[in-house]
Amino acid sequence: MGPSRLEAFSDGVLAIIITIMVLELHVPHEATFAALGPVLPTLFCYLLSFINVGIYWNNHHHLLHACRRVTGGILWANLLLLFWLSLIPFTTAWMGENHFAPLPTLLYGVVLLLGAASYEVLQQAIIVAQPDQPELRAAFGSDRKGKLSLTLYGFAMATAWWWPWIAVALYVLVAMIWLVPDRRVERALRMRPGHDTR
Repeated sequence: MGPSRLEAFSDGVLAIIITIMVLELHVPHEATFAALGPVLPTLFCYLLSFINVGIYWNNHHHLLHACRRVTGGILWANLLLLFWLSLIPFTTAWMGENHFAPLPTLLYGVVLLLGAASYEVLQQAIIVAQPDQPELRAAFGSDRKGKLSLTLYGFAMATAWWWPWIAVALYVLVAMIWLVPDRRVERALRMRPGHDTR
């Protein structure tokens, strides 16, 4: 199986995740600014989660374009990533509706951490399955952004029980780090003879 089918399936799942998140937004019954107050935490959580899912979609797109062959290991690693991302709507709604209470904020971080770790697993599975592309392994190298993200998520989870707002600030920081798409794969593809520019 080629990567195009895997990408199409993943795109569909990510689109459903975003749709579920937006359906969790409840419209105020009054047409006043004051009525928006109670839903602002939910709106903020939706925005943060939308950005996170968008970041995964963007980088997943580049990652799969570096993949020439899809193995069983890649399929399972991709499903593991999608599993953790599919829990984002639940933790987003729980954290927003409870105004960043410690337990929902902690669980949101757990899902983000395991999603990031699953992305690393998928990345490694793709590298292993493409032994004829040493430029890929060189491109991922030390993966400083990935390791920094995991570390920040760990700190956020450690503080969520006592200082949930610090945890949320760290979640925002990680998202900001990844707002600029990961260009390592693009650089590796440019090194490949006859690369496409999708």
